[in-house]
Amino acid sequence: MADVKIHEIRKSYGAVEVIRGLNIDIYDGEFLALVGPSGCGKSTLLRMIAGLEPINGGTISIGDRVVNNLPPSERDIAMVFQTYALYPHKSVAENMGFALKVAKADKAEIDRRVTEAAEILSLTEYLDRKPRHLSGGQRQRVAMGRAIVRDPQVFLFDEPLSNLDAKLRIQMRTEIKELHQRLKTTTVFVTHDQIEAMTLADRIVVMQGGNIEQVGTPLELYDNPTNEFVATFIGAPSMNLLSGDLSNGKVKVADQLFAGPSGTGKVKLGVRPEHLILSDDGLPMQVKVVEPTGAETMVFLSFEGQDVTAVFRERHAFAAGQTIHLKPDPDHIHIFGAETGARL
Repeated sequence: MADVKIHEIRKSYGAVEVIRGLNIDIYDGEFLALVGPSGCGKSTLLRMIAGLEPINGGTISIGDRVVNNLPPSERDIAMVFQTYALYPHKSVAENMGFALKVAKADKAEIDRRVTEAAEILSLTEYLDRKPRHLSGGQRQRVAMGRAIVRDPQVFLFDEPLSNLDAKLRIQMRTEIKELHQRLKTTTVFVTHDQIEAMTLADRIVVMQGGNIEQVGTPLELYDNPTNEFVATFIGAPSMNLLSGDLSNGKVKVADQLFAGPSGTGKVKLGVRPEHLILSDDGLPMQVKVVEPTGAETMVFLSFEGQDVTAVFRERHAFAAGQTIHLKPDPDHIHIFGAETGARL
């Protein structure tokens, strides 16, 4: 295991800079997730750590070594890709042990490591099968097993669950978390799915446009987003943003006042769907769609031309077109500048 230090890393394609002087310290044994919309630079950053993309500036250190000029094979990392990238003509055991065979490891040592990895990943009974005879989840476990047998200092995952169906993704999330808890290997995990990031990671790096918006634990990002982008990206359904006016420490939304910071100007009052409370003196909102899920009732509404989502643990029989009154929980509101998007 090792820590990973990323210092002032830059990456350009011609005149287009896609990674803009990033700094991240990844701790020894930590599970760090890189999240953000498509094109934000998260996969490029991962490939730079792996040595698959050259860097244009800055340094990457794994352990006590600067690895900028080292090829992937000398960085002591193992990468799991979005596609399984298995050899179709080789068995599961041969796929898992191939990198060790290329490195001319002893056959007994290869067999031992493959057997141990297969036991960890519940693949023992499939070691003689070819990849075409496995399900998608089993193939992804083989790809993970191929990484495990190398016993690297760092695991790199590039959206490994995006090709799986919804139920299997949830199962594989659990397996990856259990794997990390068992091996405690430093892990960097790229995903566009913030639920994956929140359920798996010790810390999350939220990226946009080649920059870092915020770094923190899942609950730090959820409870205290540093700006409007993080507030709406982390959490599903995303945070509601209601237009308001700030004056004398109060935010006015429609005809209601909420506690706010000092200053004046246009702001947005943020409130998560689960923090909207039914109240006779709340804001009048018109029901558009009701989605009962059993455990929860999700309601999509309109308020002064703005879309609002509310989530209730109780079951409600609202009808489309009905007006209900909802009040933001005053203990769970967030205020952002309307122009800057920064938290006030």
